Amino acid sequence: MDTVTALLKRSKELLADFNIDDHPLTKFTTGDDDHVGDDYFLTSGDKIRFFLEQDALDQDGKLTRPKEKAVNKIGHALHELDPLFWKVTLENQRIKQLVRDLRFHRDPVALQSMVITKQQQIGGEVPEHNDSTFLYTDPPSALGFWIPLEKCTAENGALSFLPGSHLTTPITKRFVRLPTGGTGFEQLPVPSNNHTPLSTGEYVLECCEPGDLVLIHGSVLHKSEKNLSPKTRFAYTFHMIESPPHATYDEKNWLQPTKAMPFSRVLA
Repeated sequence: MDTVTALLKRSKELLADFNIDDHPLTKFTTGDDDHVGDDYFLTSGDKIRFFLEQDALDQDGKLTRPKEKAVNKIGHALHELDPLFWKVTLENQRIKQLVRDLRFHRDPVALQSMVITKQQQIGGEVPEHNDSTFLYTDPPSALGFWIPLEKCTAENGALSFLPGSHLTTPITKRFVRLPTGGTGFEQLPVPSNNHTPLSTGEYVLECCEPGDLVLIHGSVLHKSEKNLSPKTRFAYTFHMIESPPHATYDEKNWLQPTKAMPFSRVLA
């Protein structure tokens, strides 16, 4: 719990310290037709940046609340640039041993990390999705590590999962950089040996305590509802993928490593 308390404290320090005056007011949007994709987002893979809630701005583009309560998430290189998040993600021996025990990857790399704040009253709904659509490799290999920093309940937007969907729902599209700029989705062929996609069923709500660890298979369908409660729902999450030659991560993906900051090997 000391680590969770420290992560929550550090998250709030980052929110308090960031400068809204030179911020482009980029909102985090998730729709198929209006997913965030400006330069501030596309160049965030080696930086710590702040993405606003959709409801945090009025029609004139002015904040409707203090900046600390207007942010949807902080990303995407917390695990590389902040010493505390680095230690939890890449120097954590329990995480390393879990990765070895899972045998999900042979040589995984960490490619993004986020603090998702799920602000009170306006914390945005996240529709049904799977992570391999957004962190695509061939073959798919994304795995999410999701750590609640506050209690997650039905009222403040706890995650819900569709059981078994990682076994029956193929990755049918991928989130890419468009040649014309911005982002969009590219359709993928569905393997002929795949089962019929399972996109219906009863979702299971997973309430969590601070410090729990939720592992999210890259193909499992999950979502969260809007937070209309008076309590925030801070969570720290990072993702791993398989590295070459075991899987291919190409230049179409929205998030790209740089020479100065390649994706860090988890088991190094």
